[in-house]
Amino acid sequence: MTTALRPSAIVPRGLRAQRVSFDGETTTIEATAIAAFGQCPDCGSLSARVHSHYRRRLADLPLSGRVVRISLTARRFRCMTPTCGRSIFTERFGDDILAAHARRTARLEGLVHHLALALGGRPAAGLARRLMMPVSNDTLLRVVRRKGRLEALAPNVIGIDDWAWKRNQRYGAIICDLERHRPIKLLPDREPATAREWLAGQPQIVIVARDRGGGFALAASKALPGALQVADRWHLMENASAAFLAAVRKSMSGIRSALGATFVDPALLTAAEKLQYEGYLRREEANAVILARSAGGAAIKEIMRETGHSRGLVRKILRGQRSDIFRTRESSLERHLPWLDAQWAAGCRNGAELWRRLRTSGFRGSLRVVSEWAGRRRRAEKMDAAGLRRTPSARTIARLMTTGRDALSKAETLTIVAIENNVPELVDARAAVEEFHTMIRKKAGDALDGWIERAKAGLLASFACGVIKDRTAVAAAITNPWSNGQTEGQITRLKLIKRQMYGRAKLDLLEARLIGAD
Repeated sequence: MTTALRPSAIVPRGLRAQRVSFDGETTTIEATAIAAFGQCPDCGSLSARVHSHYRRRLADLPLSGRVVRISLTARRFRCMTPTCGRSIFTERFGDDILAAHARRTARLEGLVHHLALALGGRPAAGLARRLMMPVSNDTLLRVVRRKGRLEALAPNVIGIDDWAWKRNQRYGAIICDLERHRPIKLLPDREPATAREWLAGQPQIVIVARDRGGGFALAASKALPGALQVADRWHLMENASAAFLAAVRKSMSGIRSALGATFVDPALLTAAEKLQYEGYLRREEANAVILARSAGGAAIKEIMRETGHSRGLVRKILRGQRSDIFRTRESSLERHLPWLDAQWAAGCRNGAELWRRLRTSGFRGSLRVVSEWAGRRRRAEKMDAAGLRRTPSARTIARLMTTGRDALSKAETLTIVAIENNVPELVDARAAVEEFHTMIRKKAGDALDGWIERAKAGLLASFACGVIKDRTAVAAAITNPWSNGQTEGQITRLKLIKRQMYGRAKLDLLEARLIGAD
């Protein structure tokens, strides 16, 4: 059974279509209100006495690929209540039909709002134009600001972390409701006082997941002393790995002795390695000056003033973390290494042939990169323990020591065996890091105290002391199901939205787009 389409079916409810006309790409609908009465906005009384009429020109949803304009004949009524201060009032419609002073119907306004939330200003304006709903990028942003965001329910479990407005210069903070998986607040900075002020207004919060920085820990302790703080598990594992790298850097002198590389022959170095070696010699001179001043009782601030170096650099030198000779960068071959290893094992040892085959799989590097890799691989296979002269960087050693033996080459295996036999403290540190990672994965919170006692006696003593200071939050991270992982995910989404805004992402607009879309 077919039903004829009435003209009034194409206009919002509460309106009656009188006439429809087409002019090129525009459809014009002349409409009037259905209601016989008007309600005074001041006293609320109904009135049927019409004073006059006026025209309202409205934009509506597109129709059959055409822009729709509604020419609404609205009325002015006289208020018949003697005590009312308003004698004449204009006709009102519900906010779900047409808001006061609006130039767009409510259904078009809702669509415009969602487009702005999803795409921002300029991209949404381009899409709206193609959908026959022309609207400017400034209007889209005004709609987002005007709509704002819905008030979130009071959270019980939150995650808090910082994010960069501009890296290393300006930071904000984001707060997420971990139970409902949605962000609920953006703070203009990451100062403890700002976070404390917001947390103090949320006394119902029982769990605060955070990173291992001291600022948010201090704010949560003062504002919510009864709440359980949970350290982020990913940061804990990353901190443990960074502690092992620091332990390797402290042990570089022993590692060079173990590998028989206490001296470097400049005649055997490549041009790039010579530059790195000359930089190493200059760094060693600066290190010696700083270490001598520290041995003489000078404080870090005094050393900073005398040498002009930063606090972080001075602390690295005093901790023995600035002694690498050769530093390696990630190669363009990195993701192709498994394939190259397989080809090498299959008997293909020619660098040019490997390069030609690699080009077919999408590699865009030069022949020289592959040829140098083949040459290094060929020399590595001929190398034995007596021939070791060059010490890898601390980062490379840390990676090799935490990689399975079946994934190492012959030369790499010889290097690691020599280190393990001559630097047992480093082996103990590696075992402690592996135990810490296993403890987190298996949620074995009972083993934490024993691990701290063992780690305090080795190269991971600094990391263990940090765990002791934050022991409650670390123990909660091991045994508690909550963590700050989803907050990190929301930060990734936040950065995407911020970059979409082409520099117009002020805090209120950014918050409206991030939170209003949920």
